[in-house]
Amino acid sequence: MDKHIQNLIRQGEHQQLDFKFCITDSKKIARTLVAFSNTDGGKILIGVKDNGAITGIHSDEEFYMVQAAAQMYCRPAIHFEYYNWEITGKTVLEIIVPKKNNLLHYAPNEQDKWRVYIRVEDQNFLANIVFIRAWKRKRKNTGTLVRYTETERILLTHLKKTGHISLSKFQRMAKISRYKAESILVNLLVLKIINIHFTDKGAFYTLKGDGEKYEG
Repeated sequence: MDKHIQNLIRQGEHQQLDFKFCITDSKKIARTLVAFSNTDGGKILIGVKDNGAITGIHSDEEFYMVQAAAQMYCRPAIHFEYYNWEITGKTVLEIIVPKKNNLLHYAPNEQDKWRVYIRVEDQNFLANIVFIRAWKRKRKNTGTLVRYTETERILLTHLKKTGHISLSKFQRMAKISRYKAESILVNLLVLKIINIHFTDKGAFYTLKGDGEKYEG
């Protein structure tokens, strides 16, 4: 049993693993729950510092806060598995969140507005409308018709030349509305012509095969 947790800790935090020293905010942990569920699923080790040091959970209250987060602050509610592991006299709480392929989960942001979060490497990111629209389109399986116009040519030429572009820059370059720019990016994402990437500074787009990606 000790080996299971030690093996996880040795991996360090990544796209499917997160360490939490303690849980003090149900809304905040809800964002991690939905980010895992919306991406590849994952595990949360509570009672473990970011550097891998085992501190143990402080009380059963931390489990109840996760439970409240999953039921009250995740839409739809998230069902998870959990295990308590005793290691050198300390209890580590393991939360296992499954991946959901058929729906998106939402959690409240700091302004209590319900938003979609995803997991990229060891961080949670707010998903933008392009990602959400592309995700929903893929699940409909209705097909996507794309007309190759001057606007698409401008976008693809720029990507071949510079490697990446943001939504706002594409909108300015092509001199089109924000909604039309979003729609073109959605179409190309669904057709797997481009990738979407999330960073602390926002989302950007690259041609398929360039850099790390999150497809949804």
